[in-house]
Amino acid sequence: MNLAIAFGKSASAHAQKPAVYWGETEFNFEQLHAQALAVGAHLIRELKVRRGDRVGLWLKNCPEYITAFFGILQADAILVPINNFLKPDEAANIVSDAGIKVLVTDRSMHDASDALKRPELTCINVEDFPKGTVSSSTSMALENDVAVLIYTSGTTGRAKGTMLTHRNLLSNVESCRQVLMAVDADRFVVVLPLFHSFMMTVGMLLPLLVGGSVVLVKSVHPPKNIIMEILHRQGTLLPAVPQFFRLLAHAQLPKDLPLRLCISGGAPLPVEILREFNERVPIPLIEGYGLSEASPVVSLNPIKGPWKTGSIGKPVPGVEVTVQSDEGKILGANETGDICVRGPNVMAGYWNHPDETAKAMRDGWLLTGDVGYRDAEGYFFITDRKKDMLLVNGINVYPREIEELIYQYPGVKEAAVVGIPDSRKGEQPLAFIAPSEGAQVDEKSLIQFLRGKLAEYKVPKRVVSMPALPRNATGKIVKRMLKEQARGLVGAG
Repeated sequence: MNLAIAFGKSASAHAQKPAVYWGETEFNFEQLHAQALAVGAHLIRELKVRRGDRVGLWLKNCPEYITAFFGILQADAILVPINNFLKPDEAANIVSDAGIKVLVTDRSMHDASDALKRPELTCINVEDFPKGTVSSSTSMALENDVAVLIYTSGTTGRAKGTMLTHRNLLSNVESCRQVLMAVDADRFVVVLPLFHSFMMTVGMLLPLLVGGSVVLVKSVHPPKNIIMEILHRQGTLLPAVPQFFRLLAHAQLPKDLPLRLCISGGAPLPVEILREFNERVPIPLIEGYGLSEASPVVSLNPIKGPWKTGSIGKPVPGVEVTVQSDEGKILGANETGDICVRGPNVMAGYWNHPDETAKAMRDGWLLTGDVGYRDAEGYFFITDRKKDMLLVNGINVYPREIEELIYQYPGVKEAAVVGIPDSRKGEQPLAFIAPSEGAQVDEKSLIQFLRGKLAEYKVPKRVVSMPALPRNATGKIVKRMLKEQARGLVGAG
């Protein structure tokens, strides 16, 4: 079994059932599968894609994203989803690292994809794939073959390709099916980008492999568009990041909202947002936890309860979670240590990074980089992050990448980026700089410089200039002190 075959079986069993809703347009399973087969055949015959070749997918949310996704897998290629918010230089790093042979994009991203063109890379607009059913050979990918190469900052700052096999993803879909009690009558409302591992598994693979439907929301602004779409298409499950549920809690909601469940993932769910939501919305909101390296879902609060405020819940079926010491000793209830994960959902490793893979794994356990504890009833809690990483709207942002660019700006001697709380985005980067002697750095100009090189969500909200950044006895910048100062600035401003 592989993902392409699993989708084919689901499409055969639910041929005339709506698979994707897109505005006023519907696509049934038969149409979706036929187009995926056409994409796969074109990749093999015309673009000479072979088993194991990497094919990039750089698209905004649209039905074609889904047909291209399964078409790439149908060709036995390795799919590389690329964040569509990235600037060309950032995307080029992924294209190069993965050795992408074909990049699938669309005309709306024509200028950006043009900037990536090189002799060894073929770019194709998704609109140019042939339409309709064509004969195609059956996918021959094995369950332990890599299906998706999803890039994550992990612990090093430079994005690394997380190798997820067909088995990894199929097992995680099955775990999610059980814990969410997903059935073919469910309609999953997708408001987040499909390149995100959370949406890939929970928002796309899960509904389509169980014969449910994807309600792909065309425009998420203003939020009432989403509410209207949920009503119009009778959406039953809504997976999203915490900040979206704060918006929902403050929106005017109709009494006949058909949702049976809201799932918060992608970033920690603040207790305040959960409280606001529970007070105003009569729909269960349950928090889960995951990471790209685990395909990504690791744990979830039980649908039928009991729910514990601040908890990431219990491991999903088939997945083990432990709290371990730095030496690998498994700790008992209420002892704080490293959150570690083991199961068929855990990645095959990082692409071309055996050293980083070895650092992330210990005796078969994935070291998540998060710190927390398990209570006496088996519920897990995250208390801190070892990774010096920010989560902006549920997307990883690594300070070192921003710092390296700040250092390129004339007159900057020292730079450090920390996260500040943001009620809308969860966190936002804030930069501290110390100018070189005799130099003056215009903060607005520096931000403009960064805007030309970084996706907008990575650009610091503010730049704070200081005579010198705090350092410890070994010369390392003390970010803890900067974070305290940042909190003071936010409180004052």
